[in-house]
Amino acid sequence: MGMSQSPVWHPFTQHGLREPIPHIARAQGAVLHTEDGRAIIDAISSWWVTTHGHAHPRIAAAIAEQAAVLDQIIFAGWTHAPAEKLAKSLRELMPQSLTRVFFSDSGSTSVEVALKMALGYWLHRGEARHRIVVMENGYHGDTIGTMSVGARGAFNQAYEPLLFDVTSIPFPTEGSEQISLDRLEEACRADAAAFIVEPLVLGAGGMLMYSAQTLAEMRRICAQFGTLFIADEVMTGWGRTGTLLACEQAGIEPDILCLSKGLTGGAIPLAVTMASEPVFDAHWSDDRARMFFHSSSYTANPIACAAANANIAIWRDEPVMDRIEELAKRQAERLDRLASHALVHNPRRIGTITAFDVGEATGYLSDLAPRMLALFRERNVLLRPLGNTVYVMPPYCADSDQLDQIYDAIEHVLNEIAVR
Repeated sequence: MGMSQSPVWHPFTQHGLREPIPHIARAQGAVLHTEDGRAIIDAISSWWVTTHGHAHPRIAAAIAEQAAVLDQIIFAGWTHAPAEKLAKSLRELMPQSLTRVFFSDSGSTSVEVALKMALGYWLHRGEARHRIVVMENGYHGDTIGTMSVGARGAFNQAYEPLLFDVTSIPFPTEGSEQISLDRLEEACRADAAAFIVEPLVLGAGGMLMYSAQTLAEMRRICAQFGTLFIADEVMTGWGRTGTLLACEQAGIEPDILCLSKGLTGGAIPLAVTMASEPVFDAHWSDDRARMFFHSSSYTANPIACAAANANIAIWRDEPVMDRIEELAKRQAERLDRLASHALVHNPRRIGTITAFDVGEATGYLSDLAPRMLALFRERNVLLRPLGNTVYVMPPYCADSDQLDQIYDAIEHVLNEIAVR
């Protein structure tokens, strides 16, 4: 066992492998600049958060301005203008049935909040509905609750004794969608409390994609049996799939919606869980025991809310959807050219996301992942494969030259792997 010079313990990092950890000094647009002078293309939006680009001037200015006015205030029984403005803006942007906005500080906590809202809804209605239904290969975070509703495996094996039991339906692979739908209907008939799903794309599960028609049918089944439908759009929201929300493509509105990552343009942590009026009403009472028991010290932090308000202003004032459409087109062209490579299996895309598998599926701990990560790093591209799955999800400001650098690096790495 050796002690590195830095005391930092990094997430999802095996320090025993002694892999280099680059120091980033600054960032601008789609580029990360290292302390030793390298320019690295951020091809995964720094874990799916950065939408308009790093250090966006409007968001940076909003953060600086708010920090000098009101930096933090308890949110239990108190409020402030940035939060009120943000909540009203989200009501206007998001599905009209989602009337209430609950703030938290990460994607994981937004999902924890959603699960607690769902269980509280049934408790206060006097109905014993506790079972949560999930989709195979899903990922919703790394807290105990979110790991419980996610796929079991290398991510959470050590914590298995703490995880609660759920009902899992198969991933709706093309041609086998009805099996998944039948399993969901069976669970809903048995009085499931809620179904939680990543709409259209399962992110950490390997960028697995399924149809909008299947998503719409899952929503219909839940509505038929009164099972609350929770859409985890932490990754898919804010334009990643080609629409503001992935749910739009299926023409559906969830009972509960989880948003984070792109909520502030990726500049600072913030999350919201939006709920329909019936979910809020179930907690409304003159009995304090029925209030919603969840908070954190930094709930609705004013600086984070100011960043989110700047993000929404960008969406309103600038041609963000045009940028998304152009990026999606350029991504598709490059993926099509790459698809003929012998090592590329199951090329797939939706909106600004492209993905493919390298060889046969081998899971998250595939030895290919660290090998490819190192080779991409050598070519000044930040790509972080999920096992043997390579995906590209750049900020919307990425230009053609930067995309060429990304896909040239991918082709180079594939060729290196092929000859080893």
